[in-house]
Amino acid sequence: MYQILLCDDEKDIVTALEIYLRNDDYKIFKAYNGADALKILTEEEIHLVLLDIMMPHMDGIAALTKLREFSNVPVILLTAKSEDIDKVLGLTVGADDYITKPFNPIELQARVKSQLRRYMQLGGGKTQSDVYSVGGIVLNPITKEVTLDSDPIALTRIEYNILLFLMQHVGQSFTPREIYQNVWHDNAYGEESTVAVHIRHLREKIEYNPAEPRYLKAVWGRGYKLDNN
Repeated sequence: MYQILLCDDEKDIVTALEIYLRNDDYKIFKAYNGADALKILTEEEIHLVLLDIMMPHMDGIAALTKLREFSNVPVILLTAKSEDIDKVLGLTVGADDYITKPFNPIELQARVKSQLRRYMQLGGGKTQSDVYSVGGIVLNPITKEVTLDSDPIALTRIEYNILLFLMQHVGQSFTPREIYQNVWHDNAYGEESTVAVHIRHLREKIEYNPAEPRYLKAVWGRGYKLDNN
């Protein structure tokens, strides 16, 4: 199953897009401005974004520019016929394609499938069969399920994102600042103590003996890493 984010300030358009894509194997997320879209993108494993250009609060170009600071997820711009300059700007700052309103449902479906196929062929996403595993820990990025020796583990969103990041880079050590930047997608003071608290809570859930961790280890003078050595 692929996860698609629809973002347009006109709710009728979002509803129409959802209807056009309903018969395919997609899970739909909805946002009505750029800021809300970015929030969803930091919380969910999104495989494709359909993004309107003209929106209040944060328009599509600003949201796309910010998105490209942390993700290469494909983006199809939703444009009006009069927005030729914005189309060019959008493609310049990182859009992968655009489609003009009003939409032709068949064309829309074809463009969506094309972008998803290209993204997956380039290794940009994970399909249902692709899971991360380290020792007894298994993480499924599609269902968001985590198990330890086949037993389910309930993680908070931040704990999950930290674990996912470290499982994507098994054996590599990261400073608290690097973890903070990659999980929170932000720079902030006090990140060391913030990360340490979440690491402690995560250890309590994935380690049989948190005082002597088997998986999530501290690296002296560096930070943390995840491995099974």
